[in-house]
Amino acid sequence: MTDLRIVRGDATPEEVAALLVALRHISLTEPEREPSPPRWRDPSRRMRGNVPPRPGKGTWWASGLPE
Repeated sequence: MTDLRIVRGDATPEEVAALLVALRHISLTEPEREPSPPRWRDPSRRMRGNVPPRPGKGTWWASGLPE
């Protein structure tokens, strides 16, 4: 746990205690979430899904582009 220091104002001991209780409650109720990977790194973007390949000019080149 990190130190808490009041740098401005004149807080009473009761106000500091109320702040500490509120911060403790928040830290216990919100689980730490791992950051989600960026969307551009998601390998599912490279999958075509149920779309059949379309024949035509330049499709070999377009097949490597994201949809």
